[in-house]
Amino acid sequence: MPALSPPALQPFLDLLRCPVCRACLRPDRGALRCPAGHTFDIARQGYAGLLTGARATSGDDVAMVQARNRFLSTGTYAPIREALAQLTADVLPDRGTIVDAGCGTGYYLAGVLDQLPGARGLGLDTSVRALRSAARVHRRAAAASWDVFRPFPLADEVADVVLDVFAPRNPSEFHRVLRPTGRLIVVRPTDRHLAELRGQVPGMVTIDPAKEQRLQHTLGPFFEAAETQRLEYTASLTRQEAADLVRMTPSARHLDDANPARHGLLSCQVTVSVLATSYRPR
Repeated sequence: MPALSPPALQPFLDLLRCPVCRACLRPDRGALRCPAGHTFDIARQGYAGLLTGARATSGDDVAMVQARNRFLSTGTYAPIREALAQLTADVLPDRGTIVDAGCGTGYYLAGVLDQLPGARGLGLDTSVRALRSAARVHRRAAAASWDVFRPFPLADEVADVVLDVFAPRNPSEFHRVLRPTGRLIVVRPTDRHLAELRGQVPGMVTIDPAKEQRLQHTLGPFFEAAETQRLEYTASLTRQEAADLVRMTPSARHLDDANPARHGLLSCQVTVSVLATSYRPR
């Protein structure tokens, strides 16, 4: 193991904090170490393993990550990535720090960084399989294992933008790590999202009709909405693409076989429908 951290991780040492004692972290023989001696390995793929104690069980497994990579490579969700990049660029013209909470494989973070040549991005996720991709997805992106429901291993007011794309939310931590002038950008599905596909897969995870009310209730004490965009379009999916789209979500447990025909999935047209909101801290 080299003594220095990976090049993409080095610029983030100023904002990382020990998840045990909150002290600063420094590279030490292929790991990150705080003055108290708490040590966190840097995986050979380049991400920092900061998650301690009981491991979260909700992270994507190997099959889910493979399905996600295959599906996202088709470009079906590229308009979502483009809309997210534009929202970010509107509040962060060039330089700045972006934290992607629940980054997965880093697909959305990479798209944002492509549009902001002076920005840097840090992805956090529980899935080490996804982080292997996220750590290498962009030369200005770094990644670390973390559970979004825990206090973030970050100093106060270090992020210019926090991204939350189809991911769980921790409003108080989002608020703590954002600068007062920063923005939280949340992308979530509407009740029309993938409605046709949900009709093909009985038991597929549904969209809570009270989702928006719950979102405003949880974010309201910390943030106020500054801008909301609704993005809706139709997409043609092959049978394999439809299967991958189901497998990359929590509905994956309903496809326990690699053959989509076994589950009645057909090529189809689906509605992609999401809301993207930029929030300013209160």
